[in-house]
Amino acid sequence: MTPTPDQEVIRDGQLTVLGRIRSASNATFLCEANLDDRRAHCVYKPVAGEAPLWDFPDGTLAGREVSAYLVSAALGWNVVPYTVIRDGPAGRGMVQKWVDQPGDALAEDDAEEAPDTGPDLVDLLPKGAIPPGFLPILQAYDYAGDEVTLVHADDQRLRRMAVFDVLINNADRKGGHILSGVDGEVYGVDHGVSLHTDNKLRTVLWGWAGKPVDDDALRNVADLRDALLGDLDEVLRPHITHREIDALYARAVGLLDNPVMPSPLRRSPIPWPAF
Repeated sequence: MTPTPDQEVIRDGQLTVLGRIRSASNATFLCEANLDDRRAHCVYKPVAGEAPLWDFPDGTLAGREVSAYLVSAALGWNVVPYTVIRDGPAGRGMVQKWVDQPGDALAEDDAEEAPDTGPDLVDLLPKGAIPPGFLPILQAYDYAGDEVTLVHADDQRLRRMAVFDVLINNADRKGGHILSGVDGEVYGVDHGVSLHTDNKLRTVLWGWAGKPVDDDALRNVADLRDALLGDLDEVLRPHITHREIDALYARAVGLLDNPVMPSPLRRSPIPWPAF
């Protein structure tokens, strides 16, 4: 696949760190990539800055992020922004295209404040105040002790992301990992704890549990299955293990054989914090 001009800049451009994203659990930097007279903003996560985890091998998170992008691309869904592994100011790491969002200071069209359009795609709302078009996930209490409901929109873009998370076995689909771009697309980020061989699905997108997967999505899942029997297997091998690729293939086949969204099986099916 021929890279777009922005993708070329992110893949080959000189990276300059603009600042650190402090909310991230691993070392994460906002960067500007420059190539000739072109520039693009991106997120850079050096492998050296990855915090060790008890259930994922050290130094593998960047490869899982790239693998999630490759799976998204094979599905044709554009769920994950363009992602590569390359050298940067702090060594080798994951570099991902920055998603411009309404109200984002980096967005070129940020001249006016975005109007209030109601709840976010994933939100906490007062108990009993769920608007049409939103699905309740769980009841909880906020920091003031008031009852609230975790909800997400009944949105086709999120539904596709929920299927994607089942396929990559995403262990950390927080609300804050779902970004609404100024281009009208919805993107998922932070896939470093995905593609494990064991079932680790944790997500805020449980609104379709037990519901059938639509036919269009199943056709794309079949394309992914076939790609894993071809070149995609070799493309993924530098980033995840053979057993993890086999597990990805098994999840795709399983969804085709039983095209129903799974229900929570874990004691803690929602990541913490949820945002």
